[in-house]
Amino acid sequence: MEKIPLTRAGYTKLEAELKQLKSEERPAIIKAIAEAREHGDLSENAEYHSAKEKQSFIEGRIKELEGVMSLADVIDPAKMSGAIKFGATVEIVDEDTDEEKTYQIVGEYEADLENGRLNIKSPLARALIGKEEGDSVEVRTPGGDRSYEILKISYL
Repeated sequence: MEKIPLTRAGYTKLEAELKQLKSEERPAIIKAIAEAREHGDLSENAEYHSAKEKQSFIEGRIKELEGVMSLADVIDPAKMSGAIKFGATVEIVDEDTDEEKTYQIVGEYEADLENGRLNIKSPLARALIGKEEGDSVEVRTPGGDRSYEILKISYL
């Protein structure tokens, strides 16, 4: 199986979610199912069906997180330097609009575009990998082709 790249922070976040699901969510839903069963006829018990559906979601998420964590390749960006690679924090400027943005290139399980965490599999991240400060990259996006200049690369 292929390793899944994660930063230390991303791994820690998944670990905390898994712990919370196992120690809080799972026991709470088991209790809710038991209470719903006490109400009698299960075929028409909306509380029971809702609780069972939530239990299914929680168990699925636990299995997903355990799978990701077992294949995790935790990478420390602070030990890196040079051209853009996984974990790099990159400042870029759109060559058409002069809009500056900063992204950290991370794994798909920790990607969060609104918080500047760019999925390594995204078109922009793939275009940036291997580039240096001052390089220009062309990216094909759903909104059309875009050109970016790399202003700064750092590894935090």
